[in-house]
Parts: sequence; C-alpha cells; structure tokens
Amino acid sequence: MTTPQRSPRARLRAALAEGTRVTGTFVKLPAPDVVEVCALAGFDFVVVDLEHSTLTEAEAIGLVRHAERCGLPALVRVPEVDAPLICRLLENGAAGIQLSMLGSAAQARALVRATRFAPDGARSVSLANRAAGFGLRSSGGLAAFLAAERADPPLLVGQIETPWWRGGDSWDAVTSELDVVFVGGTDLAVSLGADPGGAELRAAVTEIEKAAGRQGIAFGGWVPSIAAAEGHGMAAARYLVTGSDLQILAAGLEAAAGREGNR
Repeated sequence: MTTPQRSPRARLRAALAEGTRVTGTFVKLPAPDVVEVCALAGFDFVVVDLEHSTLTEAEAIGLVRHAERCGLPALVRVPEVDAPLICRLLENGAAGIQLSMLGSAAQARALVRATRFAPDGARSVSLANRAAGFGLRSSGGLAAFLAAERADPPLLVGQIETPWWRGGDSWDAVTSELDVVFVGGTDLAVSLGADPGGAELRAAVTEIEKAAGRQGIAFGGWVPSIAAAEGHGMAAARYLVTGSDLQILAAGLEAAAGREGNR
C-alpha cells in the first residue's frame, strides 16, 4: 500500500517540530521561475512578500500556486490581518501566513480567526477553490476538507518588530497560537532607537529567543546570508529567511559586472 504524500505545509510543520532548521527566502518578483528555481536550489520554503514589494494579489496567488505545484511550501507575508485576502491566499494553496508587526493579543486573535474554521476561528468556507479540490466528488466533500484543515492548519508566523513585551500584553497572549516567532531585526532596531549591530538589539533578540523557547515555539528571523546568522543572533533559529530574490539577483549582477569589490 502506498503511503500518501504529505502536503508541503505538513512537511514544513514536521521539520519545525523535529527541530530541523528550515531555510527560505522572500519572493518579491512576479515570476513563477523564481519559486521554481528556489525549489531546485534546495530552499525549504519561500515567503511571498505582500508587504515590501510591488506584487499584486493576483501575482502573489500565481506564485503560491506555482510553488505548491513544485512541492515548495509558500507562506505569504501580509502587513495586516485582512481576512478576505487571507482566505483567498489559503484557498489557492498558501502554506501559511506571516504577519508583520505583531504586537498585541488582539492582532493574534484576529490572525487565528482569519486562518481557522469554526469553532476555532471564523474563516469563511467554500469548496469552489483549489485547496478544497474544487468541490469534486473525488476530493471527499466538506467533511473531508474540514478534517484535513483541522489536522494540518495553516502555519502562523508572527514578526516581532517592536518591544511590546516590555509594557504590553503577555507573551502567552500574543504568541501561544504561533508556529514561529520571527525577529524583524531592522524594524526592531529602529523601534528601539538602537544600532542594528549593537548590544541593545542583540539583547532584545535574546529576550525573544528565550520567550519562544519557554513556549516551545520555533524561533526565526531574517539574515542576509546563512554565514551571517550568528552575527545577527540567529545561530539557534529554526526558521531562517535569507535575503530575497531581489537581493540575491542584485548581488549576482553586481558580481557579474565586476563591481562587487568597488563598494
């Protein structure tokens, strides 16, 4: 008997649960070839960026769909909890949602409500979409779809970019439903008024790492390269986003033009 193949989302969740480091990159260009090359290059996931890019919703959905066809989990970074948008992204195969500037229990509850079906949330239900097999009889119908989503819900990644824990809601109230606590180092440094490479930022990153560890949640963050992980306080990160397609392209083009050493 053949064992059913796990979904890209389930594989990524299992790797995080096992403590394996997974590595991805931000995708900002509306080219399906980008996610395909990411899969072939060995990335474990990609994050389609709807915050710091010019991608439209339609372009983001196209990238998500192509990534899934390549067997590559594609999360989508969003700047706010827009429940209808999140619903459409998930219906087209997004492995999860990465929310920027997470800093309150209210935001966390809104994220859960937008990504979970009742009774755990308030996500609208439809079978006329890709994730539900377009409602075809062979897909098993509503009961099968809801059971599959309960067993393997969308991954939730919360970006921590302000020191809200020093005077706001508790860690448990904000992050208990997350799969990953993600350090947004640049925004965190700016919000602290700290040197991006200085001791104050490193201390804040350490606080976040320890809080994630206490709760049994994967710790993650962004680095410009794997080699830079330790210097950015990400040596223990299990969910690591390295650069972006644009950054990698720019560095490669600069090197190809012979300008890399002239900076």
